Amino acid sequence: MSVWHGNLHKRKPSGGRKRAYRRKRKFERGSFPAETILGETKRKTVRTRGGNLKIKVLSDKYACITNPKNGKTEKVEILRVVKNPANVDYDRRGVITKGAVIETPLGLARVTSRPGQNGIINAVILKEREKT
Repeated sequence: MSVWHGNLHKRKPSGGRKRAYRRKRKFERGSFPAETILGETKRKTVRTRGGNLKIKVLSDKYACITNPKNGKTEKVEILRVVKNPANVDYDRRGVITKGAVIETPLGLARVTSRPGQNGIINAVILKEREKT
């Protein structure tokens, strides 16, 4: 079973019905989100349109963290998922998506890659808020 991204079932801008003039096509088929979580490294390779491959991270415990001050990048362990503004449910379950804030030994970092699409977790260290 998969997600269907066609628009034959929708209504016209005028509000009238759209009659299906053909069946569903394979290129309109989508997939369910990977919903990357913290745990032992687990990846899944999927064949996509045009014969290309997409690597989905199902779970991982390491991230490539970049420090914008000195430009250094290193692979460190993810301690926990602090928050995920993409979805309240993801926030509760600790799902890692783009924009999620993770805690690492180097400090808090924001995920910049799309783990369910890119196959890797990249993040940038957040600036420490100075007390005035």
